[in-house]
Amino acid sequence: QVQLVESGGGLVQAGGSLRLSCVLSGRTFSRFGMAWFRQAPGKEREFVGAIPWSGDSGDTYYEDAVKGRFTISKDIAKNTVYLQMYSLKPEETALYYCAAREIGRPDYDIWGQGTQVTVSS
Repeated sequence: QVQLVESGGGLVQAGGSLRLSCVLSGRTFSRFGMAWFRQAPGKEREFVGAIPWSGDSGDTYYEDAVKGRFTISKDIAKNTVYLQMYSLKPEETALYYCAAREIGRPDYDIWGQGTQVTVSS
């Protein structure tokens, strides 16, 4: 059974930085495309960015609002994907989720429990 466990969330001031981590267990990490989503209170979950299973940091793609400030990377040896966030804004306070999509599957269908990021003004 594949499991995702996020960590690294916390409280940060506006303009600050955080790095989230997500560890995949139960299957071969390199078979999965990985993504980050977030859900703010009272809002729908939104896509943040992703890295394909075959890709490296040069193949990542992001939602427009975070381009240039967020970076996704992965460490295959550690079965871990990261979300480095810079210049955080109060409106980016949300529960951040890691998701996985195995090769050949159309959707991200494996989810972590989320890690809370709170950005104070």
